[in-house]
Amino acid sequence: MSAPAPLRERSQGPAPLLGVSDQDLSLMLTVRAFELKLLDLFDRGMLNGTTHTCLGQEYVPVAMEGLLAPADHVFSNHRGHGHYLARHRDPEGLLAEIMGRSGAVCGGVGGSQHIRRDRYLSTGVQGESLPVACGVALHLKRTEPGALACVYVGDGTFGEGAVYEALNIASLWDLPLLVVVENNGIAQSTPLAGNMAGSIAARAAAFGIEHRRTDSVDVDAIRRLLDPAVRAVREGRPLVVEFATHRVGPHSKGDDTRSARDIAEARAADWYPRYAAADPERFARLDAAARAHIDAVAEDVTGRGPS
Repeated sequence: MSAPAPLRERSQGPAPLLGVSDQDLSLMLTVRAFELKLLDLFDRGMLNGTTHTCLGQEYVPVAMEGLLAPADHVFSNHRGHGHYLARHRDPEGLLAEIMGRSGAVCGGVGGSQHIRRDRYLSTGVQGESLPVACGVALHLKRTEPGALACVYVGDGTFGEGAVYEALNIASLWDLPLLVVVENNGIAQSTPLAGNMAGSIAARAAAFGIEHRRTDSVDVDAIRRLLDPAVRAVREGRPLVVEFATHRVGPHSKGDDTRSARDIAEARAADWYPRYAAADPERFARLDAAARAHIDAVAEDVTGRGPS
């Protein structure tokens, strides 16, 4: 099988962002407000353990959710709050889970990283989701044709051998597996150049798997790019989608090892100010509503008893 050529899309600047729906923009802003609230609660000593925010990457699961169906399975990772909120729109249950309060999604035993609800599963174990997703994809192929297994991983996960075992099986067995790579250029504290030889596109091609890459933050443009390929996944053609994205926040809480210049570059590429500039009035209105919603959620959840 000849290796498919990767398809890339380059961002066209802020103008196309005007087309984003209120629903999509509100969801992105809700995820942003939720993550900021978590960091605030940590600073106030109201959270224990750890948490990994997706600040800067919120548009990825929002864009992908528009391509997924209720019957699809979604597998997330340690940086998965946005994945969960895009899938279930449940900040109350997620915050209660993280805080161990009444109403928690998993009774307070999963915390920030390990969530199971319906056809959604997250884990903090790097690479663990891919072989599990392959098994689910095989089951879907046999029992629910047209459904797929979508698994979110980061660029650092490509240092795990299970990734390549899963890609090999997915290609050999024509599994409906959709691998979404949130490539933010740094694996905890190690830049991409220090932990990956070659490219994600070349690694997908080595298994004869289609690859799509985009650096756009326009959710509608992303969906237009990916829709045909995601439809093909449902027919048994696995796909690796690579988002060239940016982690605006720290790795976890306050442990950011990047230089001031690297952090400034990430913030300059952030979707948030670009959407704000594209439609200031609407953005400000929806942003204020999202922040007020999360403030109310936090006030409610922090007043609950233990789960």
